[in-house]
Amino acid sequence: MQPLPNMQKKLYYGSAYYPELWPEADIAADLAHFKATGIDVVRMGEFAWSTMEPDEGCISLDFFRRVIDRLHANGIDTIFCTPTPTPPIWLTDGHPERLFQDEQGRRMHHGARQHVCTNNPAFRERSRIIVEAQARALGRHPGVIAWQTDNEFACHVGACCCSTCASLWHVWLEQRYGTVDTLNTAWGAEIWSERYQRFDQVPQPLITPFVHNASLQTAYRFFTRAMLAEFQCEQVDIIRRHSDAPVTHNSNIGFRLDNAQIFKPLDFASFDDYPDCDNWRHMLDNYGIWRTVKPGRPFWVMETSTSHNGYLAAFQKPHRTGYLTVEALAAYASGAQGFSHWLWRQQRAGCEQTHGAVLSAWGQPTIGYEPVLAVNRMRREVESLMVESEFRPPEIAITYSDAARAFMFTEPHENLDYLQLMRRWYATLFDAGLPCELAFAFTDFSGYKVLCTPYMYHVPAEFMARMLAFVQAGGTWIVGPLTGLRTAEHTVPTDCGLGEIEVLAGVETVFSFPITNTGATGEALGCSAPLEYWASLFACRGSSRVVGTVKGGVAPGLAFITEQDVGRGRIVMLGAQPAGEEGQAMIRTLVSHYAKLAGVRLPLKTTLGTVVIPRTDAKGEFWVAINMDGAGGSVDLPAPAIDLLSGETIPAGSLAMPPYAYRLIR
Repeated sequence: MQPLPNMQKKLYYGSAYYPELWPEADIAADLAHFKATGIDVVRMGEFAWSTMEPDEGCISLDFFRRVIDRLHANGIDTIFCTPTPTPPIWLTDGHPERLFQDEQGRRMHHGARQHVCTNNPAFRERSRIIVEAQARALGRHPGVIAWQTDNEFACHVGACCCSTCASLWHVWLEQRYGTVDTLNTAWGAEIWSERYQRFDQVPQPLITPFVHNASLQTAYRFFTRAMLAEFQCEQVDIIRRHSDAPVTHNSNIGFRLDNAQIFKPLDFASFDDYPDCDNWRHMLDNYGIWRTVKPGRPFWVMETSTSHNGYLAAFQKPHRTGYLTVEALAAYASGAQGFSHWLWRQQRAGCEQTHGAVLSAWGQPTIGYEPVLAVNRMRREVESLMVESEFRPPEIAITYSDAARAFMFTEPHENLDYLQLMRRWYATLFDAGLPCELAFAFTDFSGYKVLCTPYMYHVPAEFMARMLAFVQAGGTWIVGPLTGLRTAEHTVPTDCGLGEIEVLAGVETVFSFPITNTGATGEALGCSAPLEYWASLFACRGSSRVVGTVKGGVAPGLAFITEQDVGRGRIVMLGAQPAGEEGQAMIRTLVSHYAKLAGVRLPLKTTLGTVVIPRTDAKGEFWVAINMDGAGGSVDLPAPAIDLLSGETIPAGSLAMPPYAYRLIR
């Protein structure tokens, strides 16, 4: 592992810490518990603007300097955050124009977070001032090992539709299209007499009697994401003038962001997520996708619960005993340098009083305390092996695109949810024993042998060029379903059904229509399954070959799966979604077939719920075997092995994995 600048070559274990909410005298007790639990890094400051600046212009970081001084003196590092998600009341009192306004025209109000429009010039100015004060005061503090911008951008809100955003929207449109006639043509604005005469006539996607033009909706989503990234860049530029410590943001793929823009200026990736122990796959797919954001650099789990998630209206069940240990081990084994909890002490007030923590509001260990101790014991046990080795990525990836998600928000068809669909693809391959990960579409694909790109309505030219190079170099690209249906402006292609993809894949889209409940069945590679969603059915051209054919329905005999050799690789078209359990079996068979042809290395065979994470060090490869589901399982060893923790020899054959057990095996 190559640690980030300012960080030691070790595995960090942390927690979110809010000393501003408690008497300063309590810090002594917190320090004792930090040492007892092994917590060696805390994150603080993201919600403390009113502590730093209780009245406009009256800024002091003295309290936080004292806290960081004490932490540093006790061997505990700090990740310091900018406090911009929670502006103080003085910033919005009497200034409704600064508040976030949703697509229904409703203004948010002070009392939670993210209630201000981040494009408002007054808010931007005060944000720059408070971040500048933070960076000047603490940018060179030896206890500050990293910075975090804001907190969970767009966690609670989507697109702001206030008057400030309207003005910026019109500027953005003019920069993008140049002339209003170009915009009208691109959007097909003659439809329903939507043609505009000036850019300042183009509305925001506020409420209308029916549905806004698809081009307008998708463009506004891109606009809001670009503005949020611009807001963050202001903070990053200020921090870097005063600090050499790396900068991150704690994101989540469920938020309405463009993570390519968010993370481009940042130094490392970090994320927050809170699935309960029965949703353990969610953490594994998170580890894969956030690992791909900054190749060659470790990522951080910046927030996850010690026991359970919760707020006033709902809460999860606590994790089963043993789960937290393997959740953390899987993170470290997958390339994380830090694993951190939200939160240290249970909130005594506010909206998250039911959320799990390390300590209770009255300062005593919670149900999550013993699991935290167990994680620290595991960390100490595996740390030397982890820091002297590197994660070996899988050779199959499913490309994840925030832009594709924006298109699907505009055009959800049968209430499709992009994130759920992508996680279903991941689970389908993962449960079949195929080593895979979700990978952001903006990342480097050179280490993969098979890439699957489902549900990408529009395939950008830059992505297409990279995929063509990937295929020509020997890769296999499985395209679809629902990929290539739309242009960059969210319109239907007029040259052919799927644009340039058809030319590369050697197919012609004969029909494009909703195939759900038409009686159509797909047959391919010895599998049969009903077909669903929007379908593109093909005729082959040139040297392309039919792999799957439609039976029954309104268009029998056409192809829904084809393959075409391109360079040293191939393009496989999947024109319709195989449905149900039979459909999942067909997707597993399809990807397994092409993975074998591509020479994908398969991991050690395990029972469902037990995973093997490969790592390499100076001596070669070893495996981190973990039972994740708590039901126990086994790993099939093809040869005798060494347990790297105990030194014992393990015979070839089935290795039992008790519930939440882990073994490091060479």
